[in-house]
Amino acid sequence: METLLSFIVVFGLLVFIHEWGHLVFAKRAGILCREFAIGFGPKIFSFERNETIYTIRLLPLGGYVRMAGEDPETIQIKPGYDIGLVLNNEDKVEKIIINNKSKHPEARVVQVEQIDLEHALEIVAYDEHDEKVTYSVDEKAKLIQDEIATQIAPWHRQFGSKTVGQRSLAIFAGPLMNFVLAFVLFTLFALFQGLPVDEARIGQITDEGVAKEAGLMEGDVVLSIDSSPVDSWIDMTAVIQQNPNEPIDFEINRNGEALVIEVTPAERENPQGEAEGFIGIMQPSEFSLFGSIVFGAQETWFFTTMIFDVLSLILTGDFSIDYVAGPVGIYNYTGEAAALGIFVLMRWAAALSVNLGIINLLPIPAMDGGRLVFLGLEAVRGKPIDPQKEGMVHFVGFALLFLLVIVVTWNDINRLFM
Repeated sequence: METLLSFIVVFGLLVFIHEWGHLVFAKRAGILCREFAIGFGPKIFSFERNETIYTIRLLPLGGYVRMAGEDPETIQIKPGYDIGLVLNNEDKVEKIIINNKSKHPEARVVQVEQIDLEHALEIVAYDEHDEKVTYSVDEKAKLIQDEIATQIAPWHRQFGSKTVGQRSLAIFAGPLMNFVLAFVLFTLFALFQGLPVDEARIGQITDEGVAKEAGLMEGDVVLSIDSSPVDSWIDMTAVIQQNPNEPIDFEINRNGEALVIEVTPAERENPQGEAEGFIGIMQPSEFSLFGSIVFGAQETWFFTTMIFDVLSLILTGDFSIDYVAGPVGIYNYTGEAAALGIFVLMRWAAALSVNLGIINLLPIPAMDGGRLVFLGLEAVRGKPIDPQKEGMVHFVGFALLFLLVIVVTWNDINRLFM
């Protein structure tokens, strides 16, 4: 249960901040955002605010912001249709009743001759006296079909009406916010945990370590080990690791008092399979607001370059599917991070956020990077790519991505049972 909750919180945060970036910059450009969704599939929860419906959906596999004009409008009104019109105080149409007109006795029932809900915002229709009347439509009017209201999208509120720069920023803002989130999480980690200091000084001592049994205390400054001076944390730990099960003398300074304490490092196996000593101490740390900000930037840059190093293996032919984790693998690693504490989970979430930002910026169809490529081509050509052709490319890209997810997930499952 802890793993599940941790996964939902971490993944939900990453998706939320990504889609929130799209939403904020799309709205700043004046684009009507119909829905802000976390997850896919059936709705679990929803509410409406400032023209946008916010939903949580059943399948936690991502999210989306549905902007007006990106997809064909699902409600179409043609000449000859009988519709109901509800006018506001300015005699502009504020509701257009498509069906179930009997439930809206306040509506005027008319027969459509011409309708333009994108540019002119007018409806030319015949009223009950068979007279032709022209109605002005409010730009925030709503279409009511099966008692479900959908706000109309005049051309100036649609995605396609905005400049290439505005559309590009709305798309780029999603991955950008993932990098911002990573920077914030890394900075908070350093603020709460402190910054590691390369000093020959005892940091936090674990309860089960031999250092506590021997009498070492947090804050002790190590002057030498076995009469050999040590000047840094790296020097000190190197001596400890080289002497498993061998007693060594620590000459320390404790609040101005010189002491010599004998410690026998316990033995453990390092990642290379070799025996090494350890005594159960943590590296000393210090707290600094400026240092934490620098640490946040450095860690974000480190993980960015590391991910690009892995992706570069595709060009050299050294890339392996084992370098990639799907939903199952991420779920498993999130559980392991959560078991090690909130701060380890925080760093894991930050690393995942960088990963999500980079993957979304790759020039892959159906991803943000693929959409930016088409916007770049539009800027060069001076006109947009045929929407049907672009849609087909994104559809094929999405299908291939879905296939990749299946392969990676199968590989994740196999690794769990190896």
